[in-house]
Amino acid sequence: MKSSAIRQSFLEFFASKGHTIVPSSPLVPGNDPTLLFTNAGMVQFKDVFTGQDTRPYTRAVSSQRCVRAGGKHNDLENVGYTARHHTFFEMLGNFSFGDYFKQDAIKYAWEFLTQELKLPAEKLWVTVYAEDNEAFDIWHNDIGVPKERIVRIGDNKGARYASDNFWAMGDTGPCGPCTEIFYDHGEGIYGGPPGSPDEDGDRYIEIWNNVFMQFNRDEAGTMHPLPKPSVDTGMGLERISAVMQHVHSNYDIDLFQVLIGAAARETNTSDLANNSLKVIADHIRACSFLIVDGVIPGNEGRGYVLRRIIRRAIRHGYKLGARAAFFHRIVPDLAAVMGDAYPELVKAQNRVMDILRQEEERFFETIEHGMGILETTLKTLPAGGTFDGELAFKLHDTYGFPLDLTADICREASISVDTAAFDAAMQGQKNQARAAGKFKLGAGLDYAGAATTFHGYDTLAHDGSILALYRDGVAVNELTEGELGVVVLDHTPFYAESGGQAGDRGVLQGANGAFEVEDTQKIQAQVFGHHGVVKTGSLVIGDAVLARVDEEARARTMRNHSATHLMHKALREVLGDHVQQKGSLVDADKTRFDFVQPTPMTAAQIREVEARVNAEILANAATQARVMPIEEAQKTGAMMLFGEKYGDEVRVLDIGSSRELCGGTHVARTGDIGAFKILLETGVAAGIRRIEATTGTGVLAYLGETEKNLGAIAQLVKATPADAAERVAQLMEHSRALEKELDRLKSKLASSAGDELVQQAVDIKGVRVLAAQLDGIDARGLRETADKLRDKLKSCALVLGTVADGKVSLIAAVTADVTSRIKAGELVNFVATQVGGKGGGKPGLAMAGGSEPGQLPAALASVQAWVQGKLT
Repeated sequence: MKSSAIRQSFLEFFASKGHTIVPSSPLVPGNDPTLLFTNAGMVQFKDVFTGQDTRPYTRAVSSQRCVRAGGKHNDLENVGYTARHHTFFEMLGNFSFGDYFKQDAIKYAWEFLTQELKLPAEKLWVTVYAEDNEAFDIWHNDIGVPKERIVRIGDNKGARYASDNFWAMGDTGPCGPCTEIFYDHGEGIYGGPPGSPDEDGDRYIEIWNNVFMQFNRDEAGTMHPLPKPSVDTGMGLERISAVMQHVHSNYDIDLFQVLIGAAARETNTSDLANNSLKVIADHIRACSFLIVDGVIPGNEGRGYVLRRIIRRAIRHGYKLGARAAFFHRIVPDLAAVMGDAYPELVKAQNRVMDILRQEEERFFETIEHGMGILETTLKTLPAGGTFDGELAFKLHDTYGFPLDLTADICREASISVDTAAFDAAMQGQKNQARAAGKFKLGAGLDYAGAATTFHGYDTLAHDGSILALYRDGVAVNELTEGELGVVVLDHTPFYAESGGQAGDRGVLQGANGAFEVEDTQKIQAQVFGHHGVVKTGSLVIGDAVLARVDEEARARTMRNHSATHLMHKALREVLGDHVQQKGSLVDADKTRFDFVQPTPMTAAQIREVEARVNAEILANAATQARVMPIEEAQKTGAMMLFGEKYGDEVRVLDIGSSRELCGGTHVARTGDIGAFKILLETGVAAGIRRIEATTGTGVLAYLGETEKNLGAIAQLVKATPADAAERVAQLMEHSRALEKELDRLKSKLASSAGDELVQQAVDIKGVRVLAAQLDGIDARGLRETADKLRDKLKSCALVLGTVADGKVSLIAAVTADVTSRIKAGELVNFVATQVGGKGGGKPGLAMAGGSEPGQLPAALASVQAWVQGKLT
């Protein structure tokens, strides 16, 4: 069974159990600073489990892409050395948010494994938390797992509730016991069952974990039962694929075999068992999906982790003989095997390849020298020896070898690295840099030259000389056509991002080349870095350039920025003085403003804020900027809108009736803003609201789009734009009335059909049996009919089917006195398999679907014989 089929089967199985299929969330968690990457399926539901968010469903199923390669959850060092560790993996998970709990979670897991995947029950072992007698009883009494294959795991991690089988989100908060399912690979593989001294062997492999969020732990450690216990489960797609494909290592499954073959092709390697191919195959998945989700190789945070993974893959390619960029050429193979499940990978394929290729080419420029030093040194060290930490630092500082990459290479030779000496060398370099009067830049750039003089308040074009150039974070003397880099000038009209205002765009034009500025950032308080790409020719340190700002982008940004000041004042007037700025982003398209406000704004409040801002715009008052000592500025009542770190002297800005401290660029008169419109008001955190708004041409674009949409709606409802809202309201009321009438008629039809069908029931050994097809009825009507028939027939087992849009819907109902002999889930599944489908449910009621309506009559006709066989 292919990995893709297993993934799809899992999603469809739980969808048939009432779960909503939820797409994988990105690898970069949204609004969760506690995580570097999404590392489990429950991450996107974290706020739901803690009660901070709700969803329109109470059951969910997903195949979540995950990365464990940085921070607390880091499997990077084990990749290539074990059969099951990965940087990237997919976690299949089903979730209950206060809906079902232990009974159904365990039943679903067992049903999927033994019925859908048809794993032998005798091959499966389970563990439970030692004190969780409820789970133990469900496994033994309801599922039928022998006691000798149910292992109780207690507090085996040194503290109360510190156990492999007790999960907690943190020191406080939701927590609860786990029950895990293990697969026994057989006697030919070393290892003992879970909980035994040999449990770390590879014979018994965990394939499924059910977490029962049952308690809330307070700061005193007391466990309080949760009012709505929930379920979080996880099953690694790679692990279950290995089981289903009868292989022991995850790297032998179909998905990895394609990637290993591609890695062998690109490195010209014939030995497909080489561990370096496994590393490359693993890492191409992690790197590609990280880039898809917006991570770019860099020197900090997520970007640094991505760079580490890429360079680790390159090093293993180097071991196999690769001496030029190869890694990026595996991306199409990855897209071929995972693109159906993740179409965003196919869409971003070329961008992923370009980013990987650039990173490879940079590292290949230095890897040969670094590897030469490393390998020569390793030959002089005995097994068990220690690699010099200062030399490891040199490899890091000069040749771009991260410490973990050096440690990885050394580990293969049974050599350790003196990390203490490495850390000391790193600190020594920092101290030396400070002693020389240098400062370390936020973007990872070292600069010791003169400051930049900013002229952007008065002009959008100014002559300047190049003081410094950087490529890939390293100072260079020249940038040539096509190269990305950073340019530092002595004079510039470009505004560097600060106070929430985005940096300027534009062009640096020299005698020998042109540089397109895509962003401007402060790399120190008075040093501006112009980030972009050389479009033509080249730039050399000392060149004279004409720095010209994109006039239209600056004008739009200034309009949005000035409107932000007016909006802040209006918010305080309308909502109250508690309103305080908590973050902002102003660019050419919009202003985004976060502020303290405990409740959502009403529509009337939003309109009032808009009216006040637009009144200021119509007044067309002149803008005034004054530089003065901060103490004097505070006496004037000026507000610190953006919360910057101000110096002894500050810039006080009067815009309309607003007076604030701000170093940004602004319109000359409020009338230059043109118009103001709030596009969005929403919550971003507890007590924090966000407004997005636009001005000038942005308002015109918004009004044009709104007018177009209103015209389309008016045309559809056959009304004028002025009357469209009233006409839509009438149609909706009419629709509701029709729906009520339709529901009444369906209920009447179901009742009538039920009376007629009672006569068709056949008595088989005291059980009334009925199998019938109903036409013109939906799933709801089918269920109502089944309920009424069950009540009328008393002791019975029945199946009803209907066809709509070429699809079969089935329902089976069994009265309580019969469920010990006939289960509704088994009955409906028997019929469903004959019509190209499957299904299941509770013993008394179950539903299913199918794709072959032509087989429905014969399938229903077979029910009586099937029931008779069960009752014999």
